[in-house]
Amino acid sequence: MKKLLSLLLSMMLLVACSSTTTSTDEPATETATPEAVSAKINVYTRDSSSGTREAFEKAIGLSELTQEAIEVSSNGDMAVKVGADENGIGYVSLSTDFEANGIKPLNFEGVTPTEETVLDGTYGMQRPFAFVTRDSYDTPEKEALVLAFIDYLCNSTEGMLTVEAAGGVVDLSKSVAWSELAKNHPIVNEDNSAITISTCGSTSVTKTLQAALESFVPLAGNFQFTMNQTGSGDGYKRVLGEEKDGVNGADIGFASRNFNEEEDVTNALSTGVYCIDAVVAVVNKNNALTDITADALNQIYSGTLTDFSLVK
Repeated sequence: MKKLLSLLLSMMLLVACSSTTTSTDEPATETATPEAVSAKINVYTRDSSSGTREAFEKAIGLSELTQEAIEVSSNGDMAVKVGADENGIGYVSLSTDFEANGIKPLNFEGVTPTEETVLDGTYGMQRPFAFVTRDSYDTPEKEALVLAFIDYLCNSTEGMLTVEAAGGVVDLSKSVAWSELAKNHPIVNEDNSAITISTCGSTSVTKTLQAALESFVPLAGNFQFTMNQTGSGDGYKRVLGEEKDGVNGADIGFASRNFNEEEDVTNALSTGVYCIDAVVAVVNKNNALTDITADALNQIYSGTLTDFSLVK
């Protein structure tokens, strides 16, 4: 009997011990804290002569660009590269086709980049689309046609509406009907099919410039035109500068910035600004980011902020 009672007591003790648990036995998943999703930022920038880059860096107060930045060749190249990189960030012209390139424009300092916010000055990251002509041309006919196009581009209702439709920002209150302006340019009534106008300079102006040229052709004797937009640094160089008389010479140069002191345009037959454009910070369309500040962009482009999860 004593042996039986002893056996029963031992079994009860074993059962009691097996049902007792401590905190170390609990599954780790019950107390684990999920980590924030992170993504290393890939920074894209333009070359040092780019007017878009100049306007962008000035707007965000950038003094030194990170050595990790990936340099692209043009506005279009920037759009394509960021659109193909889910961790990419860059900047392009407002006239860029965001959807077609798979990129998303970001609000800057809480303001959405639109024609309205650029024109009223509330959107802070903007720059001019400037042009310059040669000081003389091979023939008086080409000179007259170039000046007629500049008048159409800068002052006519039709030209300004075309630029606006292509993404440029213009003040239509100052426009004049082309039928009135054309009276000052009898060259447009001639057959100009043998004349070719060549343009160069900023890549950002491509969309607005091409639209304006195409709309002017039937109004000005069906002239021909060629566009070789390689960057703002070439706008002056190939029209009035060191390359004006070489194989790269052109008739009208463009820059997505004001011409600087080293680019003396005082001898040009005509120079000025034909529209305003915004520089827009962009990310891949799948990025959750929608707004960004100048300070955040400064930190990203200087290399001190390298992860999208830390962007405030």
